[in-house]
Amino acid sequence: MNQSDFLKVVLPFKDKVFRLAKRLLVSTEEAEDATQELYFKLWRSKEKIADYKNVEAFAMTMTKNYCYDRLKSKQASNLTLVHSNYKEKETSLDKKVEYQDSVNQVHQLIEDLPENQKIIIQLRDVEQYDFDEICKMVDMKPTAVRVALSRARKTIREALIKKHNYGVS
Repeated sequence: MNQSDFLKVVLPFKDKVFRLAKRLLVSTEEAEDATQELYFKLWRSKEKIADYKNVEAFAMTMTKNYCYDRLKSKQASNLTLVHSNYKEKETSLDKKVEYQDSVNQVHQLIEDLPENQKIIIQLRDVEQYDFDEICKMVDMKPTAVRVALSRARKTIREALIKKHNYGVS
């Protein structure tokens, strides 16, 4: 496989890999490093890529595993926790603060979910993967994926309702 063939195969899902890495590692810099490392590993094993039925699913699984390894490493305590990916034009300052607070709260609620639910909600609701692809990536049965996704959404929904209805009777 030459360079142009490799790029045709792997470039279409570069952004998805980055977003998954960012969801898991939180830091933009760490996510960029993870994406670069993944593409380096894919390039080293470019001859084996043709053997995979779904290269994108394989890459997402590699990304997930790399990010978990990264978080478990000794350097994980040095990761910066900054969310700055939500911006909207022509909105009043108080609305911006309120929206940012809601986005941060949803991010925190997702972070507090169990690992399987966190990955599944990222892949389904953010990355828009089909259930079949998610099942392959997380090595779970379709029913288990649907149940985990439902539970994750319910947990987030209940926490948001509780927060927004606080003090309202």
